[in-house]
Amino acid sequence: MTSSYTSPLPDQIDELWERRSELTPDHSEAREIITGAIDQIDEGKARVAFVDPATDGVVVDERAKRSILLGFKVLDMKESTVGDFYHHDRMPLKTRFDGVRVVAGAIARWGSYLAPGVVLMPSFTNIGAYVGSGTMVDTWATVGSCAQVGENVHLSGGVGVGGVLEPPQASPVIIEDEAFLGSRSMVVEGARVRKGAKLGAGTILTSSTRVFDAETGEELARGEAPAWSVCVTANRTKSFPGGDFGMPVLLVLKRLEEGQEHDKLALNDLLREHGVNA
Repeated sequence: MTSSYTSPLPDQIDELWERRSELTPDHSEAREIITGAIDQIDEGKARVAFVDPATDGVVVDERAKRSILLGFKVLDMKESTVGDFYHHDRMPLKTRFDGVRVVAGAIARWGSYLAPGVVLMPSFTNIGAYVGSGTMVDTWATVGSCAQVGENVHLSGGVGVGGVLEPPQASPVIIEDEAFLGSRSMVVEGARVRKGAKLGAGTILTSSTRVFDAETGEELARGEAPAWSVCVTANRTKSFPGGDFGMPVLLVLKRLEEGQEHDKLALNDLLREHGVNA
């Protein structure tokens, strides 16, 4: 946490973290504090991370992550069933879905927040994740633990948004408002897709991925899809003692007007020119 940010979660979480090796499901008082904290994350009253509008930096609430990790210490393994499906886990499934459309086959764990207007197709949303209003989590997409997804985002079929729990100070994946992730794209290791960015199908973005502008050849900030841009995975030749090899990079094909509405047909036409689909 930054010095200017105060977590809404109780400071007892930090005290419990210091003696986490002692904790077991028998510690009822600790369990009450920890489950109360995770409930606040589940309700959206607290969140693992967010973008500070004043600095444009990602602020991580370590106390929120600690609460989740402590939950695995104080909760018992329990059996549960949903119809014919059988579960055996420490963390129960989510039960708060106010204003959320949940299609059969979708799974969301307790401790994830889904804003009103979210649509979950058969998919998986892990604990600590935050999904903003108007976002579609399409079929077989995965929102990893603590991943932060903004409003009016489209996570296409099979998209993988990576998760991170440890270490508590590590920044999770950030997908900002109005972004579009094409089918089977993967965004992991705390990478960031900025507002309005569109990723073509199969795009891979990690925190260490090099990013280049196709028009200028300029190298941009690593691990980030720039705001209001269309991006795809490409290869850049690098020489090694054993020969020259193509290394994956993120290529910015086009810059969009800020606030430009997503036109899937136009996006598909642009990507098809370069042998990629959305």
